[in-house]
Amino acid sequence: MLNSLGLDPLAESVYRVMLNRPQGVADICLWLDLSEEAVRGALDRLSALALIRASTENPHQLHAVSPHVGMELLIAQQQAELAEQQQRLEASRAAAARFILDYDGDNESVPAEAGVTYLSGLDSIRDHLAMLNSKVSTELLTFAPGGPQTPANMRASRPLNQKLLERGVRMRTIYLDSIRSDRATMGHAHWLVEQGCQVRTVPSLPNRMIIYDREFAVIASNADDTSAGAVQLSSPGMITTLHALFESVWQSAAPLEEPAHPDLGGLTRQQAEALRLLALGHTDEAIAKRLGVSPRTARRIASGLMTYLNARSRFQAGVFAVQKGFLSLPVD
Repeated sequence: MLNSLGLDPLAESVYRVMLNRPQGVADICLWLDLSEEAVRGALDRLSALALIRASTENPHQLHAVSPHVGMELLIAQQQAELAEQQQRLEASRAAAARFILDYDGDNESVPAEAGVTYLSGLDSIRDHLAMLNSKVSTELLTFAPGGPQTPANMRASRPLNQKLLERGVRMRTIYLDSIRSDRATMGHAHWLVEQGCQVRTVPSLPNRMIIYDREFAVIASNADDTSAGAVQLSSPGMITTLHALFESVWQSAAPLEEPAHPDLGGLTRQQAEALRLLALGHTDEAIAKRLGVSPRTARRIASGLMTYLNARSRFQAGVFAVQKGFLSLPVD
């Protein structure tokens, strides 16, 4: 019962016995069915906590301090420890602030134009995202390209996402349609929905992007290699533009619980997007990255589309797609 005051169960039992019937060590051992070593150890702890002392009437006998006095002593000791811990915390906070100032001063060579912060290296990006996640309070919007997620990424993100949602942060995430064919990623996406996140999918996304409270946005500096670096934006004009982009894509995205409806002419949305990229002259590798599929799957989709359109070249596929109404001019 008194663990929170620093008194372990064994010492508490010995203290209670001594309060009810002052006895010697042998009697306490007999009453509690404990070894002499265990009882003497408990007595040492009680003495250190000032809950027992030598009797003034008999120096060879121990006296248990009244609970009214003893409990006040324990509480006073805890208050003193808390005050000392608070002092250490304030000192640590001041040391951390000094370190951050020194670090920022050592990195003045990194360009930091108005509203733009450059992040280089995967470790630096992850640390910065963790800092932003700890501060976000109302809304988190995410473009998540790349297709099916890796098991390691999904495991690592679960506790972070759960904490944000438990704090009442509204989360909306847009994945690629290609995750619908990956059982593990779909399971993770459904888990997010169960926790309160809204999830939709689209055929392709322009870049990886996260918007925090409509105040900060982090985007990959290279859409083809998101680990190469990132840029944090905070200019109100840029945030407004990126937020409008997110809302536009969100409106065209398919909710996770609904199937991705076929596009014009019976093509799936993924096929229609692949056709648009084909007409723009993208390679199979580039199409694979945009759709979040393997190069082999991208080649299969492209080959199927050219067969469907009875086209002998990608240029011809684009022309036929415009003629059949699958694409509008201009295609770019």
